[in-house]
Amino acid sequence: MSISTGTGVFDAMAAGPAGGRPVLLLHGFPQTGLVWRRQIAALAAHGYRAVAPDQRGYSPGVRPQRLEDYRISRLVDDVVAISEELGWTTFDLVGHDWGGAVAWWTAHAHPGRVRTLAVVSTPHPGALATALRTDPDQRARSRYMIDWREAPATEERMLAQDAQELRGFYAGKVPHDSAEAYVRHLSRPGALTAALNWYRAGRPDGAIGAVDVPTLYVWSTGDSAFGPVAAQETGRWVDGPYRFETLQAVSHWIPEEAPETLSRLLLEHLRARGEC
Repeated sequence: MSISTGTGVFDAMAAGPAGGRPVLLLHGFPQTGLVWRRQIAALAAHGYRAVAPDQRGYSPGVRPQRLEDYRISRLVDDVVAISEELGWTTFDLVGHDWGGAVAWWTAHAHPGRVRTLAVVSTPHPGALATALRTDPDQRARSRYMIDWREAPATEERMLAQDAQELRGFYAGKVPHDSAEAYVRHLSRPGALTAALNWYRAGRPDGAIGAVDVPTLYVWSTGDSAFGPVAAQETGRWVDGPYRFETLQAVSHWIPEEAPETLSRLLLEHLRARGEC
């Protein structure tokens, strides 16, 4: 489907009854809304209306050139604009990787809109900041965020030799057809630069505090980007009902490597806060 907003047109995957309880799912780098296809199917089968947009920069219809247009405040504004266009006054919000960061910020800025929050892999930004100050392991894990700010060398390196480096990110943990779809998508002119602009846009406009909506946080011990210190610290940044689940021997790519487990956890989380 296409979702027209004042900023532009977002491409999206969607399933489930039009009147079902709304769930918005946000992807990260280097993926698209396709990452959620198994969860979308599971949610739709249980009566939820699940929508997974290709976010700013990933949707060709919303691909601004300026770095400041990729600041976290603009990404949160997109979530609100999409929900309003869909006619959702409240919704359940799910995010992975960068989509998880946007989900944390949205739940903090708009708690009245977010019925429940589920974040996969990405710790609360405050927890990550604490880990970056205190944990050498997390600083080493996050070094890539600094390295990727170099343009256009990063794009050239990732796409060289038939996108060998980009393909390597999926590490055999993402289904081959999905990985190929991501590579095709990000190999189009301007797409990878737009995706990397999320890393290059600079620090957030303001500070984030604790969230008070019911929250599920799912982390995996094989995550290369986020370590245990930030994961354990996340609970200190949730004032509402909180559930923390750790998946053993699963990589960063939880939605695709452990789809059944994640779908089960999401459904349990949603059902704990009301019927569909």
